Amino acid sequence: MKGYIQVYTGNGKGKTTAALGLALRAAGAGLQVFFAQFMKGTKSSEAKSIKKLSAYITLRQYGGEFFVRGTPGEEDIRESRRGLNEARDAMLSGRYQVVVLDEANVAIRYNLLSKKDILGLIGLKPDGVELVITGRDADNEIIEAADLVTDMKEVKHYYPGGVTARIGIEK
Repeated sequence: MKGYIQVYTGNGKGKTTAALGLALRAAGAGLQVFFAQFMKGTKSSEAKSIKKLSAYITLRQYGGEFFVRGTPGEEDIRESRRGLNEARDAMLSGRYQVVVLDEANVAIRYNLLSKKDILGLIGLKPDGVELVITGRDADNEIIEAADLVTDMKEVKHYYPGGVTARIGIEK
C-alpha cells in the first residue's frame, strides 16, 4: 500500500480526534501505528483507549504539564527533540505503516521543532508509510509537501461561554 502525507490543521476542534480515528481504522485493518504526541504528557481518555489497542497502536507523549501559551523551557525542547527522533526511527523501522505527529505544527510555532525538521522527516518517508501531521497553523511549505490537507474551521464553540475541556469529550 502506498502511503501519503496528511495534514490536519486549522482553528477548529477535531485535528487530534481525526488522527485518532485514522489510527483506530488502521488498527482495525491490522496495521501498526506510531502515535507521537508533542506538547502533551498528561493522562487523557484517548491515552487510556489506545492502551487497550497497544498490540496495534504505540502512543508516546513528549511533553509534560507545561506551557500551552508562553515560552518553552530547555526540558520542553529536549522532549520534543527526543520525540522527533523516536518518530523518525519508528517511521524508518519498517514496523509501522502509519506514523502520526500530533501537534507537530504547534511545536513548530513554539520553536520546539523546526519547519526544517518536519520537512526533513517528510523527505525520508518510505513509500509504505502514511504520515499524519496535526496542529494549528501548519506552515505553507508543509501544506505544499502534503498529499491531503484538511483545514478544520471553527464555526462555533462553547469555550468562550465558559465550557472547559470535559473528560471523554475534549480530554
